[in-house]
Amino acid sequence: MRAVVMHAPGDVRVEEVEPPTIVEPTDAIIRVTATCICGSDLWPYRGLERLRRPMRMGHEYVGIVEELGAEVRDLRVGDLVVGSFVASDNTCEICRAGFQSRCAHQVMMGSIGTQSDRARIPLADGTLVKVPGDPTPEQLRSLLAASDVLGTGWFAAVAAQAGPGRTVAVVGDGAVGLLAILAAERLGAERIIAMSRHPDRQALARRFGATDIVEERGDEGVARIRELTGGYGAHSTVEAVGTQESMLQAIGATRPGGHVGFVGVSHGVELDGHDLFFATVSLLGGPAPVRRFLPELIDLIMTDRIDPGVVFDLALPIEQAAEGYRAMDERRATKVLLTL
Repeated sequence: MRAVVMHAPGDVRVEEVEPPTIVEPTDAIIRVTATCICGSDLWPYRGLERLRRPMRMGHEYVGIVEELGAEVRDLRVGDLVVGSFVASDNTCEICRAGFQSRCAHQVMMGSIGTQSDRARIPLADGTLVKVPGDPTPEQLRSLLAASDVLGTGWFAAVAAQAGPGRTVAVVGDGAVGLLAILAAERLGAERIIAMSRHPDRQALARRFGATDIVEERGDEGVARIRELTGGYGAHSTVEAVGTQESMLQAIGATRPGGHVGFVGVSHGVELDGHDLFFATVSLLGGPAPVRRFLPELIDLIMTDRIDPGVVFDLALPIEQAAEGYRAMDERRATKVLLTL
């Protein structure tokens, strides 16, 4: 079968590999019907994460169940399913508390790779959610977004306690930041400030519910948000980048007593204890527990109440995956859908 393999920074190839097989009795094998390139895939592509060996890529997926392990009880061959980028049993104490991405038995799907014709899904009963009905192409695209970027943006908005009467600031205008705007709007935020310098992404931010656009960054961006909020700062801030500048910008843009939901994969972020102490903000983030939100998100998508799939602004056949990586790296695309 075909699979996307990264050999070195900037070196992405589509290769023929052995198809997956059942390893554990809790596994499922799916035929992948939709997959994509994630912004986090760009970290190793840019050489900012070390590659110790050629690595199968991908952790977002929608697919049809083709084979089930002997202990899988809740799924059937032929089911259309969506799963999180973290496989979880959905039964341990951490999962039951709503943090399935830190399951005691978690498996990161990036270690398996889903930019491929087929994929093995560990802990299938806990990880996969069946999709009711027959999705349209637009709904299928949105279901793929739910596998990571929508679920991650949703968690960021929830962690930041976005809601009625609140002003939400979003640092980062990639797919996750844009979908955090959609989530904040659905959660009832009164005002949503998108921090973005790119006209196409600004337009999508406004489509999702942004009321204000701030193009400044760093201290200037913080000052601008405080100016827009009467000197106070946002009640709720989403950090969706993962750099030192973005984290400091997010904390600085948040009023005392406010909340920061951080979901950008951290690279070189260090916080000064003294500054953090006097910021007087709550921080919650990390790998998003997408599984917690999947049933609600699938329902919203299948009833056409949200259309997160519009973040995919470039679709390519999987054979052209290398071009998809280049397009995202060069900011010619926000998020790339790979067709199979």
